[in-house]
Amino acid sequence: MPICRRSYPRLCLALAPVMLSATALAQDRAAPGSADEKAQGDAAMERLKTAIAARQKHEPAGGATQPVLPAIQDNKARRAFEGLRKHAPSPAMEARAHAALDAGRAGLAASREAMAKRVAQALGLEAPDRAALEGAIAPTGPRAYVPVLFASSSMPLSQLRAYAVQLEPVGGVIAFRGMVGGMGRVGPMAKLIAQALRLDPGCEGPACAMRKVQVIVDPLIFRQHDVRQVPALTLIPGDPTRPYCEREEDSERGAHLVYGDASLSALLDEYARLGGKEGVRDVTTRLQRR
Repeated sequence: MPICRRSYPRLCLALAPVMLSATALAQDRAAPGSADEKAQGDAAMERLKTAIAARQKHEPAGGATQPVLPAIQDNKARRAFEGLRKHAPSPAMEARAHAALDAGRAGLAASREAMAKRVAQALGLEAPDRAALEGAIAPTGPRAYVPVLFASSSMPLSQLRAYAVQLEPVGGVIAFRGMVGGMGRVGPMAKLIAQALRLDPGCEGPACAMRKVQVIVDPLIFRQHDVRQVPALTLIPGDPTRPYCEREEDSERGAHLVYGDASLSALLDEYARLGGKEGVRDVTTRLQRR
């Protein structure tokens, strides 16, 4: 036992050189591998730098490819400008253009004047020009009876158009008490009259064909006949289209007043039944002469 205790330190000293030799050998074997890996990484980094530098060299400074316009030769551009300078203006073309412009201005002025005159006649501010109404039937004497239909803007447009169709052959008149929206507004009333008299309801503008029916705005004629509701019909022995500012309170008026939403023929029959056979006969005779 004592021998074994003395031999233990000697064994440790003998094993120490062996362990140091193994550690040194392991370090020697790992060193070559680390050097190779570093060399490979450096080479890959150099190749990447070279590729990036080559790509940046071929790209423009803005980073995006800009379109390149084709170059135009100086002689072609010079010929184009010389051709423009040598192009002489055409007097005939300029004359036609000025003539068309003048004709358009004249037509527009004539249309405006005609429309203004028709609006003035409709408002009772001007006597109607019967000579300009081709085919219109004017009273032939003091006893000629004119059918007057009392209407309102509250009536359906289809009803106003239907009455205009029936009044045209007998030279009838449509009367309104006042203006649409008040006496200070002419546009809405002119629009309503145009819509009621227009032959083609889809037509727009001053060139549309209209029915030959007089329309008046006359509060005096409503007061004379004590009109309480519309539609209503009377036959006036005279010309009801004269401006009301030229007529008196005791001017000619119809003898009877017929109320009802009925056709013109039915209203005339009722008017005759009330005692107005003379006036109905006059209207019927003129209708038969057409």
